[in-house]
Amino acid sequence: MKEDETCRHRKLEEKQRNGASHMDTQSVPSNWNNIHLFLVTGLLGASLILILECCLPPSAPWSLFGPNRVPLWDWTALQIVIAFTVLQGVLYHLPMGKVAEGKLGCDEKRLKYHMNGLHALVVTAALVLGLWFTGLFHGASITNRVLPIVSASTVVALLQSIALYVHSLHIHPSRLLRYDSNATLLVEFALGREVDPRLGRIDLKHFAMVRIGFIGWAMVDLSYLLTAVETQGSPSLCLLLVVIFQFIYILDFVLDEDSVLLTKEFTEEAIGFLMILGEYIWIPFFSSLPAFFLIQRPTHISTPSAVLICLLFAVGFAFYSLSNEQRLGFRKNPNDPAYACLETIPSPSGQRLLVSGWFGWVRHPNYLGDVLIALAWCLPCGFTSLLPYLPALQCFNLLRQRANEIEDSCQKKHGEAWLEYCCRVPYKLVPYVY
Repeated sequence: MKEDETCRHRKLEEKQRNGASHMDTQSVPSNWNNIHLFLVTGLLGASLILILECCLPPSAPWSLFGPNRVPLWDWTALQIVIAFTVLQGVLYHLPMGKVAEGKLGCDEKRLKYHMNGLHALVVTAALVLGLWFTGLFHGASITNRVLPIVSASTVVALLQSIALYVHSLHIHPSRLLRYDSNATLLVEFALGREVDPRLGRIDLKHFAMVRIGFIGWAMVDLSYLLTAVETQGSPSLCLLLVVIFQFIYILDFVLDEDSVLLTKEFTEEAIGFLMILGEYIWIPFFSSLPAFFLIQRPTHISTPSAVLICLLFAVGFAFYSLSNEQRLGFRKNPNDPAYACLETIPSPSGQRLLVSGWFGWVRHPNYLGDVLIALAWCLPCGFTSLLPYLPALQCFNLLRQRANEIEDSCQKKHGEAWLEYCCRVPYKLVPYVY
């Protein structure tokens, strides 16, 4: 019992040092309406299947109901999902990459994370390409099974979530994220109870976010690209732009894999069914929706249009990567000579707020870059349908909500200094617009 009290006290101290709110870490309010949460958890997979179905050409019969009906369940699809999960678990143990330290654990030591996502991505891609060149794998085997793969991924995510929930029942409450009295079993199952569950050396949240979500996304894109080669002889310029842009984004993420350790989702939120399901189906298949759309409805664009789209992606990527580099570098060492020319506002918390450089344009330049990147890989799909733009719209909405959450937290933490910063930099995401 004394060890658990020490653990709870240490977690609270660390949250306060990191600038988190002074909310009791053992009582987290659930902001979800139970009916809304039930609908989201129950319909997320179905809505994704419906969106993918709508990407078919208007003249084509629906694959679920047409004469060549595609079944929603396929045992081969389940084997693919399990094989990919096991492969990523094996690659997690590769003796490559650095070991990064995260927050303090209950043993007074910092939690360690194996950062070899880049190696896992390269090995997985090389394995897929090797099997494709030898004729043992076809991109169409994924593309034509997208719907049953989504179904199989949902089942795998559900089984993992049940196992995690049962495991959490045997963990002392001080090691769990405890919700307020209004929370139900559905809330605890869907949103999770454990923040840092582990299976051996594998941190399950890190594994789901990076290995399943992002590497899975890359492999889905690669499968679509190979499908275009198999069916058309070569991919179209539009498809190439989408896949290249997304590959660059994914590669940048795994190159800077340890940055995920600083995110709110990673440090404060538990892992439950919604997070696991999102990493298994939403990140890989919804994020790659523009590429899937182009497989179903090939589109052509002119070279000048392609150049303009590339410029938009480059601008967005510059905002995204350089502002993140400035933000993290200044947080790590605000006295670095590289930041001497930047104007700052002193905060009562003892920190200083950047008010020039990237953060003199808008208050969240990294989010602006994210939105521009998402828009750039949707534009090659043309304007015949809203469907391929859904990922960009979702990206904007999520980042808008996250920006509001961050601003509320900063207001509490920095007080008048934050109000002054907002007066100096009046726009959240888009200069002169929002």
